Amino acid sequence: MLMPALVTLSGRLVRLEPLSHAAVDELVAAASEDRSAYAFTRVPDGRDEMVSYVEAALAEQAEGRTMPFAIRWLNTDRVVGATRLMHLEYWQGPLPWPPGTRGAVGEVPSVADIGYTWLGASAQGTGVNRESKFLLLSHAFETWNVHRITLKADVRNSRSRAAIDALGAHFDGVRRADSRGADDTVRDTAYYSILHSEWPTVRERLSLRLGLVPAA
Repeated sequence: MLMPALVTLSGRLVRLEPLSHAAVDELVAAASEDRSAYAFTRVPDGRDEMVSYVEAALAEQAEGRTMPFAIRWLNTDRVVGATRLMHLEYWQGPLPWPPGTRGAVGEVPSVADIGYTWLGASAQGTGVNRESKFLLLSHAFETWNVHRITLKADVRNSRSRAAIDALGAHFDGVRRADSRGADDTVRDTAYYSILHSEWPTVRERLSLRLGLVPAA
């Protein structure tokens, strides 16, 4: 079974490191800061939950279904959160039969989601999230050559939705009664996407916002 090679993605503010048990204590510290921003986001609380969270992510990674990262804020040399490329789908090779069964995992995904992103309170609003998304999008579109990236948020989570809008993602609509919410309600989910053909425009927009290229 082939699956994407593990990578470390580095920018000016952050380094996305393959998630491992070595990051647990720093993740616990980050998640233990002000938790008021997590009303619509499931973030592990305490060491036991964090260990289970990391183990579950690594199990999905071993199956080629996700690529999880710890987010290291270079200004402080601290792990301040986590994110992942997930729901990896592989369209290479023959279609599996019967329909709905899982075919052989390919070397690189054809489509993916960006999700399970959370940051400690001290890293929120600092540009860490924006550069993390830029690194993930760049890897997905330029190394994997995916056709589509999907991003989504609880429809009530105005902060996350504003951040996705700021990326330049296309709003696809709301799926009603989509899943169980972090607050144990039935959650409606706002779906967004970026296509491969749209990536050059999105990349230019993000590069300007990150100060990677001078404004005209």
